[in-house]
Amino acid sequence: MLIFRWLASLLLLGSALCFVFYLGTGKVQYRRWGLLVLKWTVVAALAFFAVLIFGRIV
Repeated sequence: MLIFRWLASLLLLGSALCFVFYLGTGKVQYRRWGLLVLKWTVVAALAFFAVLIFGRIV
């Protein structure tokens, strides 16, 4: 559980850092990377919660 929390936190931090770089430099690639990391963070979080819910049911 702790590993998943750290992973999600680091992914969110990385996404925020990409958006800060985008705001600072204006390069579109940082915004693209930030959105990509954010998307995969949401996917990982949904999978994590699905496993938790499945564990409760079974």
